[in-house]
Amino acid sequence: MLELYTIFFLIMNALEAFLMVVDKRKAMQRSWRIAERDLLLMAFLGGAIGGFLTMYIVRHKTKHLSFVICMPLFTLLHIAITYYLISNRIIY
Repeated sequence: MLELYTIFFLIMNALEAFLMVVDKRKAMQRSWRIAERDLLLMAFLGGAIGGFLTMYIVRHKTKHLSFVICMPLFTLLHIAITYYLISNRIIY
């Protein structure tokens, strides 16, 4: 079960990082964009660590208060949930 949980988070974080990079490129080209709502939703659903790291690596959304606050909070939330699930042997 832990393997599936890990794979899920790896996929979600890779997808969130990819979407952040695509949105950054589109912003530079002044083209269509990925909605902030969608980026934050992906982060909430499991991609927060990838989004948080990518945010600062490519310097995208670093001045948006919603991202500066939500990405670290979602990351801490995912860490807390993972700790709870593992420590209570819900997943192992």
